[in-house]
Amino acid sequence: MKHQVAAAALQHIPDDIVLGVGTGSTVNALIRLMCEQGKRLAGCVSSSEATSALLRDGGYEVMDLNSSGELALYVDGADECDPNRCLIKGGGAALTREKIIAAASRRFVCIIDASKQVEVLGAFPLPVEVIPMARSHVARQLLKLGGEPMWRENVITDNGNQVIDVGRLEIHDPLAMEDSINGIAGVVTVGLFARRPADQVLVATADGVVTL
Repeated sequence: MKHQVAAAALQHIPDDIVLGVGTGSTVNALIRLMCEQGKRLAGCVSSSEATSALLRDGGYEVMDLNSSGELALYVDGADECDPNRCLIKGGGAALTREKIIAAASRRFVCIIDASKQVEVLGAFPLPVEVIPMARSHVARQLLKLGGEPMWRENVITDNGNQVIDVGRLEIHDPLAMEDSINGIAGVVTVGLFARRPADQVLVATADGVVTL
């Protein structure tokens, strides 16, 4: 299914653009297809060091967002997606750079398989990137929001920060939850993509790829 939805996403990518590229196994499948089919790009802006390495190995130039300017398109996966195309992302600990690239892109295409579709976000633990000295303070505030915070031990983000995963949430108002968590001192960002949801979601199903 990852290959199937990656192939569908490839049809959405025009030639000769600077492409925003996310992180994760589905995106890795897309990068492999881009290389195999000789997809022609002016360059890429990557959301993680791991993705950057794959792109460079495939012969693509990895650019800095400060020099690339606004991006026409960003393609990335997600850990959960609700019917309004709001997402939980950050299972790969790249949520901050992913959120920045999504904000800097005119169009955001998300690629998932049907198992990631939910009616209410929150079954997948919500990642929160935090400044290390604030981890305990942030965890106490997350408890007040009704979540069950768990430090993702031995994980350091590409930005040098730590990740708290928040379980036992039912996120009926993703936008309000995103703003509440982002307002906690010490939070870099939360892996809720509600203020900037996906514009299109390509879903791999047993019957083919469905577009939301």
